[in-house]
Amino acid sequence: MPKLIQSLRRSFDQIDRVIAGWMRENGTRLLRISLGIIFVWFGALKFFDGMSPAESLVRRTVYWMDPDLFIPILGGWEVLIGLGLLYRPAIRAAIFLLFAQMPGTLLPLFLLPEVCFTIMPVGLTLEGQYIIKNLVLISAALVVGGTVRSDIRESRPA
Repeated sequence: MPKLIQSLRRSFDQIDRVIAGWMRENGTRLLRISLGIIFVWFGALKFFDGMSPAESLVRRTVYWMDPDLFIPILGGWEVLIGLGLLYRPAIRAAIFLLFAQMPGTLLPLFLLPEVCFTIMPVGLTLEGQYIIKNLVLISAALVVGGTVRSDIRESRPA
């Protein structure tokens, strides 16, 4: 029985190494592409009245500017971020635009807490969850941004 267990462990280890290697080789590139798709998609929705689930939240948050003007501008900004992430030479610009935009995405937490929280500060509404998920986008952007140097490539292991 011990030989069978050792054999199974070796087989599992070999499979695990292959899977982990594939993830290391492809993970950052897939993260960049998926992040780009999300920004293009979410941004493009803002060009069509009522299509973006964030539209009403943006309308209530950016009260100092005409939302009919601001929402398409925001959509264009997000599409540029997404396209920049999809076109590898433009990653630096995309990351800059993304980090310039992210503080604004957190504004509803402060300006509209009644919309974002059921119980302050831990109980999140759907809108609050939508905003907090930006922490994942920020972290993903940090990982992708770490690949902009020519000596650090997406597929290169850490």
